[in-house]
Amino acid sequence: MAKPKVALYWCASCGGCEEAVVDLAEDILKVVDAVDIILWPVAMDFKYKDIEAMPDKSILVSFINGSVRNSEQEHIVKLLRQKSQLVVAFGACAHLGGIPGLANVANRKEIFETAYKLTHTTVNPNNVYPQPVTEIPQGKLTLPEFYDTVKSLDQTIDVDYYLPGCAPPPDLIMKGVLTLLSGNLPPKGTVIASEKSLCETCPRNKTKPDKMVIKEIKRIHEVIADPEKCFLAEGIICVGPATRGGCGERCINANIPCRGCFGPTKEVIDQGAKFLSALASIIDANTEEEAKKITEQIIDPIGLFYMYSLPTSILRRKQGV
Repeated sequence: MAKPKVALYWCASCGGCEEAVVDLAEDILKVVDAVDIILWPVAMDFKYKDIEAMPDKSILVSFINGSVRNSEQEHIVKLLRQKSQLVVAFGACAHLGGIPGLANVANRKEIFETAYKLTHTTVNPNNVYPQPVTEIPQGKLTLPEFYDTVKSLDQTIDVDYYLPGCAPPPDLIMKGVLTLLSGNLPPKGTVIASEKSLCETCPRNKTKPDKMVIKEIKRIHEVIADPEKCFLAEGIICVGPATRGGCGERCINANIPCRGCFGPTKEVIDQGAKFLSALASIIDANTEEEAKKITEQIIDPIGLFYMYSLPTSILRRKQGV
């Protein structure tokens, strides 16, 4: 009996999700034994034309990580959707847009000017920028078109399931793979992780005061955080109240506050707005001036509150650019 076919593909991301697959360690042998990997560009030599030649729906599941930033990524994810019975958004970038989605505070022109002209190490007197098509004597050179807006995977194709995290932890990956291979599928759209917020499982929750108030906001690199105490009670931004649990509290156990990579629970529409509401409720200010002084201590609010979720937030991108 033929093994089920599985594809892994990498869009706009750092590559950490690919490392997460390798982090399965000896369990990866169980996966390889159970499935036939027919696409994994980061690890094995496959050709797109081979995928194009496959019958529609002949791939059991495609695990796609990274957000959609350019025309090549859009083409391949649409091709994989056509050829796959199931598509899983693998990791925070595919799930929510991820850190690449923070580029939505600018447009393509601004990004190109920064990258190819304005940096101190760039010399570009002729204002040469990447073009999708360049004519040369030998013919045409092509590059993928770089889009204005970064999108999550489900803003480009229909997605069946989500494996959250930056990167998804190995135990969650194995749970997802085994669930999909079992045929006992959860409802479409399920995020394969806890439905509780991170605060509910955080080991520091027991140190959280009944009435939490803060009079100043600190950045984690400015202080030595108490390894036992709730970060927010110390005035350190921790997005745990607005974030789905199930990560194993990896950052918390390393004395680093939650940055929100598992995204919001299903009750929350906008992760950043939810956290902002929670933060506003604990700021202890008696006057408008005092409140302004405290909130001015928040450096880069978009980067803090929407580090992983700007493309799927209500804001989605900076307007008017």
